[in-house]
Amino acid sequence: MTISPRKAVFSGLAIVGATAMLAGCGTAPSATSTKSAAKSSYVPCMVSDAGGFDDKSFNQLGLDGLKEGASAVGATSKQVESADQTVYASNITSLVNQKCNLIITVGFLLADATKAAAKANPSVDFATIDDASTVADNVRPITFNTSEAAFLGGYAAASYSKSGVVGTFGGAQIPTVTIFMDGFADGVAYYNEQKKKDVKLVGWNVKTQKGVFTGGFDAGTAAKQSAQTLLDQDADVIMPVGGPIYQSAAQAVKAKNASTGDGITLVGVDSDTYETDPSNKSLFLTSVEKGIAPATKAVVEDSAKGKFTKTPYVGTLKNDGVGLAPFHDYDSKIDSGLKDELDKIKAGIIDGSITVDSPASLTK
Repeated sequence: MTISPRKAVFSGLAIVGATAMLAGCGTAPSATSTKSAAKSSYVPCMVSDAGGFDDKSFNQLGLDGLKEGASAVGATSKQVESADQTVYASNITSLVNQKCNLIITVGFLLADATKAAAKANPSVDFATIDDASTVADNVRPITFNTSEAAFLGGYAAASYSKSGVVGTFGGAQIPTVTIFMDGFADGVAYYNEQKKKDVKLVGWNVKTQKGVFTGGFDAGTAAKQSAQTLLDQDADVIMPVGGPIYQSAAQAVKAKNASTGDGITLVGVDSDTYETDPSNKSLFLTSVEKGIAPATKAVVEDSAKGKFTKTPYVGTLKNDGVGLAPFHDYDSKIDSGLKDELDKIKAGIIDGSITVDSPASLTK
């Protein structure tokens, strides 16, 4: 039987290792550097989005990949952190002026600034994480079919839920956020279909593409209130999508657990948040991961070796570019058959017998 929800992906229960090779301020910010023993004149660089490099999510993973790539080729890397979206263009320009050979921009929101800079500087290589809108000989998109992994995350959340209600909410309503939410919703729906259950999803309607959003990627009151909205609807597994916003969701969940003892859990995104944020690890059932660090590292290495290409890198279940993290502390608490079910779904997605799709896909 062929299932056609939206896009989802699951890398078994192993940590993602995207081994498939890819082939501030308005004034110029100061950039920090990383050096390896072998020296090279090649300079790979990166601009974060407003979430910052300490988001324990995709900016941080991108920076990890930049540093790893620079070390591998004996280069000095530079990075500039964006205080907000008004400085994206000036931050890119500052790195062009510092003679960067490769400039990697992190996030969909930097698309316009990256496109303009790439057009104005055809001799500089650019790469875009989570954006495939710019088509140019000197721009390489790094994208991920995260709906595949989120599908499995939604299935796992529905299986684990005790209240029969799970939820998701996002930061900004952009494709790189809603692709997670689409996959999560369809995974819940698939669980209900297979198990003849009626687990309810709150926070996102995949058909109308409407749901709960904070309006940005900052941790704070809006994110905490969004999480509380889902908690008030009895959601006991919640997936916040939008970098640091999960940190405020964790505060709301901890408060609820302390007062009720309900054992509400979170599903992380981008990284294995159990590993990247030990202070909140007890809350994470699992995480929907992107192999941002290894993908970025490979782009740096290709560019340094003169093998830069505009051909997009697409992380999928098949190439281990996306996946579901281990259940860690919840491994003994999940249904005994869940892992086998997830393995079968993963295999079905890879062989095409389960078709997963999302209107937010960056890979179409």
